[in-house]
Amino acid sequence: MSPFSVHNDTDNHGNCGDTSTNLVLPCFRYDTGTIGGILAMPYWQDLFSTGYKNVSGHLDVTASQSATIVSILSAGTFFGALGAAPLADAVGRRLGLILSSIVFIFGVILQTAATAIPLFLAGRFFAGFGVGLISATIPLYQSETAPKWIRGVIVGSYQLAITIGLLLASIVNNATHNMQNTGCYRIPIAVQFAWAIILIVGMIILPETPRYYIKKDNLPAATKSLAILRRLDQTHPAIVEELTEIQANHEYEQSLGKATYLDCFKGNLLKRLLTGCALQSLQQLTGINFIFYYGTQFFKNSGFHNSFVISLITNCVNVASTFPGLYAIDKWGRRPVLFWGAVGMCVCQFIVAILGTTTTSQDAAGAIIVHNLPAQKAAIAFICIYIFFFAASWGPVAWVVTGEIFPLKVRAKSLSITTASNWMLNWAIAYSTPYLVNYGPGNANLQSKIFFIWGGCCFICIAFVYFMIYETKGLTLEQVDELYAEVPDARNSVGWKPTITFREIRAEKTAHHPTVETTEEAA
Repeated sequence: MSPFSVHNDTDNHGNCGDTSTNLVLPCFRYDTGTIGGILAMPYWQDLFSTGYKNVSGHLDVTASQSATIVSILSAGTFFGALGAAPLADAVGRRLGLILSSIVFIFGVILQTAATAIPLFLAGRFFAGFGVGLISATIPLYQSETAPKWIRGVIVGSYQLAITIGLLLASIVNNATHNMQNTGCYRIPIAVQFAWAIILIVGMIILPETPRYYIKKDNLPAATKSLAILRRLDQTHPAIVEELTEIQANHEYEQSLGKATYLDCFKGNLLKRLLTGCALQSLQQLTGINFIFYYGTQFFKNSGFHNSFVISLITNCVNVASTFPGLYAIDKWGRRPVLFWGAVGMCVCQFIVAILGTTTTSQDAAGAIIVHNLPAQKAAIAFICIYIFFFAASWGPVAWVVTGEIFPLKVRAKSLSITTASNWMLNWAIAYSTPYLVNYGPGNANLQSKIFFIWGGCCFICIAFVYFMIYETKGLTLEQVDELYAEVPDARNSVGWKPTITFREIRAEKTAHHPTVETTEEAA
């Protein structure tokens, strides 16, 4: 048994007051769906074109310009995610989210006002910076406020908000893409003001996380915060017990010394950091954002004249499929959901690649010729099945796992690094995809063959889950620390049970050092 094993029997005290934290879930991934449709809008192509004509002779932006426009938001999110930790530790998770939303609003203003590429790029960078700050802080806030028995559902709801944002983007794009004025792109972009306002209002209503207050040695504020979140009286035994365990865990971590970014790369914490970074990177390498960044244009190039409708359908599938995933997270556990999700995605991606490659060709100008429309429709069906597997597994669970595997003293720092890795791969994919898919000089012209790449990455996901993902279902954040300390092999984490609490560890120390006050006496 580890000297700091943990056990906590306070499973279901109080009601699930933490469900109110769903108010902070942003629809900022709305931008992902919006930009894919905007790039395919005829009026936007004419207005923002610098004289380039595509294979059909229509004015458009070049592959390089398209890649830059899409990917610069991800570049902003990368730097924003890295800045989330110092902001969240300095001013708190709650105020940090409010300030991040203001940065996002500034970016949306610039994009809405733009009529040429330079200002549009500036707006997307600042919006991305705000999104990066938010995307690292939201899972941090949720995991620090949620009780263990519904933590998976609450943190996983972050992905649900993402899917809803994508769906709303598809609906708005479908309604405006034929407009012959700036409203075709300004309306979809300006809708994003609503998401920022919802987040700001939600964070004004909700309290700061109790774990942040404990980190700042403010026990009365932590008690009040936890009581609000659990909807119980501050003197309720469940509140006292949970808060005492959080404080005892924090004191144990503090006894090991203050944490810096360098500590994230040491010993046991390095293993967790590599797991989180690889998980977030592989989530992007499954190819999901290819569908939502470039799906509309890809379907259009593949011979489907109602490409906006197909994009709307894929987004509906994305939203609906997230719900079984939220159920499975805490019912079946993290490992099986991620493992079988990767298997399903892998099979679907290879089928789509084979169907697309064998049933289409190109003419001398690079235009797609479809030889077998039923096969192409089957490919769309398997793309929808792939989206189901992603939305029910890797979509929500990646955020859940990274939000719960780090100890309090480095949680903000480690989460910012793992989230930054997600956005770095997001940027790389967004920037490189036009060159990989499109026809023309300097481009790989892979077309449907790109799904072979995504399928290969999904195969890597299967092995990664089997060897690296620990089962953390039903454990408190403090118990997850002990799990990593006691179990060196992720395959042996299933069925592991904690044995002793941090309060009991502190009680032993107090027995040997009677002058040390207990938490209750200190309070």
